[in-house]
Amino acid sequence: MELRHLRYFVTLAEELHFGRAAERLHIAQPPLSQQIRQLEKELGFELFHRTKRNVQLTEAGQVFLREVQQIMKQLQQAIQVGQQTSRGEIGQLVVGFVSSAAYNILPTILRTFRSYVPSVSIELHELTTDQQLEWLREGRMDVGFLRPPVEENRFSCETIFQESLMVALPEAHLLASQSNVCLASLANELFILFPRILAPGLYDLIISVCQQAGFSPKVAQEAIQMQTIVSLVAAEMGVAIVPASLQNLQRIGVVYKNVEEPTPKVSIAMIWRKNETSLTVQRFLEIVRQAAQQW
Repeated sequence: MELRHLRYFVTLAEELHFGRAAERLHIAQPPLSQQIRQLEKELGFELFHRTKRNVQLTEAGQVFLREVQQIMKQLQQAIQVGQQTSRGEIGQLVVGFVSSAAYNILPTILRTFRSYVPSVSIELHELTTDQQLEWLREGRMDVGFLRPPVEENRFSCETIFQESLMVALPEAHLLASQSNVCLASLANELFILFPRILAPGLYDLIISVCQQAGFSPKVAQEAIQMQTIVSLVAAEMGVAIVPASLQNLQRIGVVYKNVEEPTPKVSIAMIWRKNETSLTVQRFLEIVRQAAQQW
């Protein structure tokens, strides 16, 4: 018994006319009649009552039809799932991101991916750059959004977003009324930074721009998350140099100022394992690249 035999049977059961069924199947009527008889012989029971005037399903044929229709429905579902899987449109992704990504790229990425691939489940984890690298090594995460550089050859890494640096000041700070802030004017301020081990690329860049302005920042407090840094600025514990997208984090007691001097841009990179074979991951990477062209 082959799948085509079942397809012929269902079509004839729906039409109850050999001529019309043959026309729908794009075959001649005699081969259709022959195929149905072969099927009945293999099954060991008649499917149809045939007369010169009409064709009717036998009682056994009616029962067989219901079961075959269920089989065909399941087969169609299996084909659909297979096609979705082959296009990377089904499955689950574990995605890590640095906290600042939530204020720039992440909402757009998630919204775009969901519109294209609604069947993929995404599990999100807010992780520092060093934590993301650890999770990738351990196979606990599929794709990450972190602060470059990344030195490990086992990973692929693409810069997808760049932005300027800004100064976060307490609302009551003497410089809060200025539209731009000269970095040299912060030489005597206390700074709030995060530990270098968490994102050495961004940390070193901030230290570098301060040194180019003629001073080394005095670190009053370290904090792991950008939200915490901004909250400490609001508490007048110090000032901070942060990515520009942190302006989207509305926090009472904090003002953001452009830096007067030209400064390098800070980046967010997308990272994944080089040996990644998941079609779902590949589809995600493709959609992120498309979204990144708009930034």
